Amino acid sequence: MVELFRTLSAALGPLRLLSVVLASALLSATTWAATTGDDAKAQTIVHMLDYVGVDYPGFVRDGTVLDEAEYQEQREFATQAVVLLGQLPAVAEQAGLVEKARRLVESIDAKAPGAEVAALAGDLRAGVMRAWQLSVAPRSAPDLALGQRLFAAQCATCHGAQGHGDGPLARGMDPAPSDFHDAARMQQRSLYGLYNTVTLGVGGTPMRGFAELSEAERWALAFYVGGLRDSAEARADGQARWRRGEGRGVFGNLRALVTGTPQALAAQHAGLDAVRAYLTQVPAEVLAAAPSPLAFARDTLAEAVAAYGRGEREAARRLAIAAYLEGFELVEAALDNVDAPLRTETEAQMMTLRAAIGEGRPPEAVAQQAKQVMALLDRVEAKLSGGSLSPAAAFFSALLILLREGLEALLVLAAIIAFVKKTGRRDALPYIHAGWLAAVALGALTWAVARYVVGISGANRELTEGVTALLAAAMLLYVGYWLHSRSNAQAWNAFIREHVGSALGKGTLWAMAGVSFLAVYRELFEVVLFYETLWAQVGADGQHAVLGGIACAAVLLALLGGAILRYSVRLPIGPFFAATSILLALLAVVFVGSGVAALQEAGVLDATAWGSLSLPLLGIHPTVQGLGLQGATLALVVLIVWATGRRRRIAG
Repeated sequence: MVELFRTLSAALGPLRLLSVVLASALLSATTWAATTGDDAKAQTIVHMLDYVGVDYPGFVRDGTVLDEAEYQEQREFATQAVVLLGQLPAVAEQAGLVEKARRLVESIDAKAPGAEVAALAGDLRAGVMRAWQLSVAPRSAPDLALGQRLFAAQCATCHGAQGHGDGPLARGMDPAPSDFHDAARMQQRSLYGLYNTVTLGVGGTPMRGFAELSEAERWALAFYVGGLRDSAEARADGQARWRRGEGRGVFGNLRALVTGTPQALAAQHAGLDAVRAYLTQVPAEVLAAAPSPLAFARDTLAEAVAAYGRGEREAARRLAIAAYLEGFELVEAALDNVDAPLRTETEAQMMTLRAAIGEGRPPEAVAQQAKQVMALLDRVEAKLSGGSLSPAAAFFSALLILLREGLEALLVLAAIIAFVKKTGRRDALPYIHAGWLAAVALGALTWAVARYVVGISGANRELTEGVTALLAAAMLLYVGYWLHSRSNAQAWNAFIREHVGSALGKGTLWAMAGVSFLAVYRELFEVVLFYETLWAQVGADGQHAVLGGIACAAVLLALLGGAILRYSVRLPIGPFFAATSILLALLAVVFVGSGVAALQEAGVLDATAWGSLSLPLLGIHPTVQGLGLQGATLALVVLIVWATGRRRRIAG
């Protein structure tokens, strides 16, 4: 481990090593960037299938091709879908989707009925979106006024001011610009299909892609165009139906609204198309009616059990992970403050369910485990059903969140700062302060991104937490070893002679800055999530109490840090170095356990339950993988201590 860090520091240099750390910490925030690579291929497949479903029925009727050029284009789209599907990263559903794409090509070759080809293309399109987990929904409610302005500036010259395809540049275009009031065509177009068209354009036509527009602008344009043909009467009818509760089970989120075609929705229920028309005009209504985290967890678990019963094991696993990350985890902080054992039990049972799915246990066993989780979620809801927290409960919840999450970071920072002050190496303080200040700045950016831009997904939250925790553990081991190797008077005197009048080695300074950054950012990342949930739960009347709890916790942490710094500098140099190195080593073990747990929750690592002991504050979670890696880390610490002592005995 020591040699590994020496090699990294020498090969990368301090600046590049810190850049690796920063890149890992920013992992979740960058997932919202424009799609490239494999995601772009999958999006292109969906885009082409959308066009096949819409255009094919208009050019092939009763086995007769009405437009040969258009027919060949539809065939080319379907053929390319087969090729691109084979190039995507392997998933369990890939072989079945490739076979379905081949059947689509065969149906087009046989000049099958339009409805049959459209249904096959739609089914394949939905399968691609599920299998590769494409981001197919806006991250916030689109702004229709913005969409109208963009349409006037970018689209009206071809499509006309009202979207009838009669703009001043439309004359002579082949094919003619789309008429967004053409009911037959627009019934086949989903809002997601329109978004893809705005993004990618249509090859071989004057319709170019508008990738220079932001994602929010493209969604706003898609919603505006998608609602052009809807009448005021249809929207009024949809509003009345929505107020009566119709469609709430179908349009539970923006994804459901944008992926369904009007024709498919009308086939489910006659009134759903009117509801769609209303929600397309006022998409914020969907977000306002979104299910609670616990309701989401229940619904998603039910979907997971159903998928597993159909033999879709990988899909069931993803759904079970989503039920935890996007459902239960969002209420964990609030539950911890009223019934921590129930939180631990529910988390453990949800992990057991994921393990049962991953091990391929019988469907009956998986269904029974899901039933146990559902019962626990009912108990959780009962505990949290008292409405908004009281001001006192909100205050103490906010206080405990920051104290609990900030303690580990405080111990790391206080130990390092005490060291540099005690040894007179104040030239290291700017590096340490730069590390934690950068973490605070990035934490604020993370909050802004999560709240206003991207809505960081649970998997990316846990992935970021896991990566930063493991990086922090590795760097803590390095700094701890560095301190331990100088914990006797002879080694310290040699170090002083070697560095008289000079700063600490640059590699060590940057390592300290990296530890400072990682320790603080990891905790801030969790604090952002917990406070977002608590802020929404307490309501307007309790938010002042949350702010009071945060302020009080910050004062307590400052007092604790001051006390640690004050008393630690009074220790003799040898015991101080030894105690600090032991503290950092133990914190590394804690971070390893927390990092493994986060990666398990994200579904990146398997989780095999072992016992029931759970002490999250110490990074102890009852899984073979987490406890095993913590044990290996502890063994490495013991080995380093033994080897260092042996070298001293030989040298002495």
